[in-house]
Amino acid sequence: MTPEFFALLAVLLLVVLGAARPLGRYFAWIMDGGPAWRPLARLEAGLLRLCGVDAAGMRWSRYAVALLVFSLLGTLLVYALQRLQGVLPLNPQQFGAVSPDSSFNTAISFVTNTNWQGYAGESTLSNLTQMMGLAVQNFVSAASGIAVAFALIRGFARHRATEIGNFWVDLYRITIYALLPLSMLLAMALVSQGVIQTFSADTPVTTLQSTTYVAPKLDTAGQPMRDAAGQSVQQTVTVTQQILPMGPVASQEAIKELGTNGGGFFSANSAHPYENPNALSNLLEMIAVLLIPAALVYTFGLAVGDTRQGWALLAAMTLVFAVAVTGLAAAEQQGNPTIAALGVDQAHGALQSGGNMEGKETRFGIAASALFNAVTTTTSCGAVNAMIDSFTPLGGLVPMALMQLGEVVFGGVGTGLAGMLVFALVAVFVGGLMIGRTPEYVGKKVEAFDMKMVSIAVLLMPALVLLGTALAVVVPAGLAGLANPGAHGFSEIFYAFTSAANNNGSAFAGLSVNTPFYNGWLGAAMLFGRFAVMVPTLALAGSLAAKKRIPAGGGTLPTHGPLFVSLLIGVLLLVGALNFFPAWGLGPIVEQLQLWK
Repeated sequence: MTPEFFALLAVLLLVVLGAARPLGRYFAWIMDGGPAWRPLARLEAGLLRLCGVDAAGMRWSRYAVALLVFSLLGTLLVYALQRLQGVLPLNPQQFGAVSPDSSFNTAISFVTNTNWQGYAGESTLSNLTQMMGLAVQNFVSAASGIAVAFALIRGFARHRATEIGNFWVDLYRITIYALLPLSMLLAMALVSQGVIQTFSADTPVTTLQSTTYVAPKLDTAGQPMRDAAGQSVQQTVTVTQQILPMGPVASQEAIKELGTNGGGFFSANSAHPYENPNALSNLLEMIAVLLIPAALVYTFGLAVGDTRQGWALLAAMTLVFAVAVTGLAAAEQQGNPTIAALGVDQAHGALQSGGNMEGKETRFGIAASALFNAVTTTTSCGAVNAMIDSFTPLGGLVPMALMQLGEVVFGGVGTGLAGMLVFALVAVFVGGLMIGRTPEYVGKKVEAFDMKMVSIAVLLMPALVLLGTALAVVVPAGLAGLANPGAHGFSEIFYAFTSAANNNGSAFAGLSVNTPFYNGWLGAAMLFGRFAVMVPTLALAGSLAAKKRIPAGGGTLPTHGPLFVSLLIGVLLLVGALNFFPAWGLGPIVEQLQLWK
C-alpha cells in the first residue's frame, strides 16, 4: 500500500460524502415535484400535454407497465439505428450495418444501463448511432433507474396510499433537472482536460518514426496472393501514418459516468487518452460515478423523516467499499509472485515501485487504476481504465465480488439504493426473527408479500449468473470464445455473466463475446437482470405505500445505529458468499493458489 492510494481514497470519499447532502436535497425536490422556474414549469407542462401524459399518480402496476413500454421502444430504436446506420447521416467513416445479433445485444445493453460492448465503438458505430442511440439511452436508462428508486422511497415515506408517483413525470424531471445540467458541467470540465468533442472524420497523422513489417501481399479482391509453389507472397510494408479516431466523446463520457452507464466511445474505454487524458480527469470521472448514488441515499433519509436512516445506509456502503478497494490495491501492489521470483521489475515506469503494472496505464499507476475499477464495479458503471484480465487473481476477484453483492455498495443510479433497501429489509427480517416479533423498517411492517418480492429481487441475479456460466462452460459455442484455459478461462466466463446480470458492462476480456451465442445469452441475462428485478421492486413499493405507519416501540430494532449497520453488512456479505463462494473457488481462488505452487 502507498500514501498515494490512501490520499486518493480520502479525497474521493470526502468529496462524494460532502456533496451527498446538498445534492440529496436537490433530488428530494425533484422527487417531490417542487415548483420549477416559471419558464421551465411552462415547458414541462406543455411537453407533457404534447405527449398526452396524464400527470396523475400511478399504482405500482401502471408505473411498471410504463417503464417496460418505454424501455421496449428504446430497444427497438437503438436496434434500428444500428441496422440502418449505413444509409443514415452523420456517418463520416461510412460504417455499414451492424450484424443482427450484435445489434440485439447492444440495444438491450444500453437500454438496461449495462453498456456491455462486444465491438469496438470507433470502428463500428457512426456518430449518429453513438449520439441518438447510445448517448440518449445513457440519459434515459439512468433516469429510469432513479425513477424506480423514487417509487420505492415513496413506498416507505407514504402511508395508506395507492400511488407511488408518475413514471413519465419522474423520467422528465430527472433527465431535465438533474442529469442534463450535471452532464453539461462535467463535459465542459472534461473538455478542459483534453477529452475531445468533435464531428470531424478520423484524422491521419504522421508518426514520429516509421514502422516496417512483413505481411502477405493481397490481390484486388483482398485475398492473399500465392506463387507457383502455392506459397503466400510476402511483401515489406512501411507505415508512416496512424489514423486517429475522432467523435463527440466528452458529451457521452460525462453521462456515461454520471449515469453509471460505462460504455465508452472507444474500445479502450476510460484507458483511452481521448476519454481520460490525465490524473485530474480520472479523479473527476470517479467522483461523477459515485455522486448520484450517494446523494440518493440522503434523499431517502429526508423522505422518511429521519436522515439518520440515510446516513446508516451510506455508512454501510462506504465501509464495504473502503475495505474492498484496499484489498484490491494491496493485491495489485504485491504483484505476481511468479514474475517477482524471476527478478523482473513488474512496475517499470510506474508512479510507484513494485507491484503489477501489466494492463495499466503509466499515467495512472496502480493506485488510481485499482480505485477507478473498484468504483466502477461497486456501481453499475463498468467503465475501465485498466485491463481487469491482467489483474492478479485476487485483484480480479474484488471487482467480481463487488458486482456479485448485487451492486448495492453505492450501486447504480437508483438501482443501488433500491437494492440496498431490499437488503435492509432482509436484515430487519433476520433481526425480527431473533427477537420474536414482526420485522419493521422505518415504520413499516415487513410482511409475507414483501418478503416474497425481496426474495425474487435477491435471488434472481445469482441464478442468472450461475446458470449462464454453467451453460457456457459445457457447450462448444461457449468454450469457443475462450482465449485462456483452466481457472482463468472460467473466471472470464463467470465475470461476463456476472457483469451482464448485474447490468455492469465491464469485462475480464480474453473472451470473444461478439458471437451469436454470447450476444444472445448475455443479452437475456441483461434483460432479466434489469427488469425482472425492477418489477418486484415496484410491487414492493406499492405494498409499502399502502401500509400504515407504525410508531417505534420498545421492541423495535433501531435501524440507524452501528448495530444495524453491522447487521446489514453481515447479511450482505453472507448472501454474496453463500451464493458465489464455490464458483470463486473454481476461478480466482484456485488461480491464486497456483501462483504460489
